[in-house]
Amino acid sequence: MVKIKRSFPAPESLKEEAKKANGKYDKQDVILRLKEDFHNKCYICEMTELQDPNVEHLYPHKNGKYMERKFDWENLFWSCGHCNRIKNNSKYDEGILDCCKQDPEECLRFDLNDDSVIIKVADNNDLIQKRTAELIIEAFTLNNTGMRTYTSAQRWKLLQEEMNVLYKQLEKIHNNPDSRMALRTIRSLLRRESAFAAFKRSYVREHAAEYPQLQKYVKLDTSVSNI
Repeated sequence: MVKIKRSFPAPESLKEEAKKANGKYDKQDVILRLKEDFHNKCYICEMTELQDPNVEHLYPHKNGKYMERKFDWENLFWSCGHCNRIKNNSKYDEGILDCCKQDPEECLRFDLNDDSVIIKVADNNDLIQKRTAELIIEAFTLNNTGMRTYTSAQRWKLLQEEMNVLYKQLEKIHNNPDSRMALRTIRSLLRRESAFAAFKRSYVREHAAEYPQLQKYVKLDTSVSNI
């Protein structure tokens, strides 16, 4: 999960649809804006080029019970179907980090070992941070159904592949610090728009002593992380 810049003003259809008894919050203007703002990337797992995009509510509207949430532009997010279904658990109803208002990299550290995703929080007393970390971990590990086992494993495999691409480029920089081609590739890999950017950026940030020349590409949006 990385910081996303949401565009304003809100899509015109939301205001009009909110007046209807069966209004829709996923009209074409909403879809196009969310796809562009979120770089066609799930804001939870960070998989790119989504084939099953969903318009996800940060705070659930509960089938219209909370109408003020249903058409609230700032409550609409771009996610994959896999993560949307996982987040539809009541334990997430009280909210997770709003990546359009807060930089998740300030309070979460993203890591992985040989067989699992590791998300550490800056404040163990912050329930929002803890719920967000749990949700992201579940996106890569939840296996309570056959389909979720498959889709979780798919994301885990893609994450590993993307990290391996980064590792190979970092090795090139280590062996040849003046390699412009490797530096350009790494810079692209570390952009927030890229797949699984939080994991790649966190790795480079954690290895600042080895790659001081790359730290300018992984700066936080505001304050320094206190993890």
